[in-house]
Amino acid sequence: EPFFTTKEAGKGTGLGLATVYGIVQQNNGAIEVQSRVGHGTTFYIYLPRATDMGKTAPMKSALPASGSETILLVEDDDRVRALVSNMLRKNGYTVLLASAGDQALEIAARHRGRIHLLLTDVVMPGLNGRILSERLTVTRPDTRVLYMSGYSDDAILRHGVRKAAAHFIQKPFSIDALAHKIKETLSAPGNAPA
Repeated sequence: EPFFTTKEAGKGTGLGLATVYGIVQQNNGAIEVQSRVGHGTTFYIYLPRATDMGKTAPMKSALPASGSETILLVEDDDRVRALVSNMLRKNGYTVLLASAGDQALEIAARHRGRIHLLLTDVVMPGLNGRILSERLTVTRPDTRVLYMSGYSDDAILRHGVRKAAAHFIQKPFSIDALAHKIKETLSAPGNAPA
């Protein structure tokens, strides 16, 4: 059951383990679980050893240094939100931050300027990314939408986002991949919320 959570309602999606499982499977790894009632659960993650490390090129930002667009970033994970926000701000974007869909709609209603891009997680407590984008684009039809998620295609499909017209980036993503997707989304001729 990928949506199982021990947290109270509205405090988590319960997809953390499903995400880890997906990443481990994509990398030909395995997960071992040891659980004892009253003592807790331990997860062991095994990944194959890299045979050829090669040289890693230094990371550089491919985002335009003169980015001037306003991006409404909606992400319920504090660490991911901070990381993506810092990256965007360092490259000249104005970033409006929200941790939930309802909060994003409130911020958009108060913001007087244009919001060029809604960069939103798909799976969040409360309003999911698709519903958020549908509601936001009613009042701001010129806002482009870029969805992001670390969950499997199944979970994303259940939230109604993987239509061909939707702009989407899979987490985790590189700076270059996000830069490319932002540019692609902002320059696309039309914008279908889902």
